Amino acid sequence: MRVLVMGGTQFNGRALVWELARCGHDVTVCNRGRTPGELPPGVRRLVADRTDPASLRAALAGQDWDCVQDMTAYRESDAKLMSELLRGRTGHYVFASSTVIYAASDLLPIAEDFPVDRSERQNEYGLGKILCEDHLVREWRERGFPATTVAFSMVFGPHNILPDREQRMFVRLARGRPVLIPGDGTTVGQVGHVDDQARALRMLMGKPVTFGRRYNLTGGDYFTDEGYVDACAEVVGVKPQKVFIPAPLMDDLYAGRVQLGGGALRAHIDIRTERRDDRGARLFALQRILQRLAPHIHHWNRSVCFGIERLKEDVGWRPEYCFRGAAMQTWRWMRDAGLDQRLEFDFEVEDELLRRIERGSG
Repeated sequence: MRVLVMGGTQFNGRALVWELARCGHDVTVCNRGRTPGELPPGVRRLVADRTDPASLRAALAGQDWDCVQDMTAYRESDAKLMSELLRGRTGHYVFASSTVIYAASDLLPIAEDFPVDRSERQNEYGLGKILCEDHLVREWRERGFPATTVAFSMVFGPHNILPDREQRMFVRLARGRPVLIPGDGTTVGQVGHVDDQARALRMLMGKPVTFGRRYNLTGGDYFTDEGYVDACAEVVGVKPQKVFIPAPLMDDLYAGRVQLGGGALRAHIDIRTERRDDRGARLFALQRILQRLAPHIHHWNRSVCFGIERLKEDVGWRPEYCFRGAAMQTWRWMRDAGLDQRLEFDFEVEDELLRRIERGSG
C-alpha cells in the first residue's frame, strides 16, 4: 500500500513507520521537519506545518494514498482540514485518538461504547480528540469518508518521548531509590507496547469493517501498582524499596489540600478557586510518582483498564508482548542506549513526600 503517516518520527509514529517499511509498504511521512528522526531507507518526507492550511495543501497536492495514518491530529480543525483535503484521495484514514476521552467507570474493562467525558474535568487534549472523532463520524455517515478512530492508552517501549513514565521508574530502581506506591498498591492499570500498537495500525489498514468505528488499543495484561513495580524491579535485577503512601495523604494530594509544586509540598490550597489548568498540572505531577492514566478523570485509587476485543474480532490482531516482556525489552533498550546512566530526574518532590511519610509514622 501507499501510506502517508502524519508525524512519523517520534515514538508511536516512528514505530509505525518502521513496521510499515518492514512489511514492504510504500511510506511517506509528513511533518514540520524539526525532528531529525532516523527513517527507513526509501521512506519519503514531506515538510509542512499542519497548523498552516496553505502549507499542508501544497505538500499534499496532486497525491493519493491507499491509507493515511494521522498520528498528530489534536484539534477539530486538524480533522476538518484532513477530511477536506483527502476526500476522494485516500482509501482509508486512521485517526490516532486516546483513551483519555472516556469517562470514569466502575464497570471494567472500558469498551468502545462506553461514555466519553465532555465535562469540565476533561482537559484540552482530551476534548480535542473527542471533537476530532465527532467530525470524522459525521463525515463517514454523511459523505462516506472512510475514517477509523484508534484510542491509544498509555504506551510503553523504546524511544518514549515521555521519560517521566517507565524510564523514570527504571532509573529510580537502578539507582537504589525508594519507590513510592499510592495507597495499598492494589489499584489496577494497563499499558500497551509501542511495537504491538504499530502492528495493530498496520493490520487494520484498508479494512472497510473498521470505517466509522472506534477501537481501543492497548496491552492484554492488567497489573496492580505494586505488580508494576515488582515487574520493573525484576527485569532491572534489584529488590525494590517500597514505600506506601497512606491513603489519606493521597486523598489530600489529589484534592489539592496538600499540593506538589516548587520542589516542596504546599498545604491548604483552596480547590474552590483553583484554575482548571492548575488542577491539571497538579494532578499530572502525581503521574511522576507512578504511571497513571488521565488523573484528571480517574481518581488515584480507581482501577482503569480497557477492552480490546473489538480490535481482535474485526482485525485479528493480538498483543504479542506481555507486560513483563515489554518491561524487559524496554530496559534492555535503555541500557544499550546508555540512558540508564545519562538520564537525570528531579526527585525533590519524592524526597519531600518520603520525609513527610517518615514523620507521620514516627
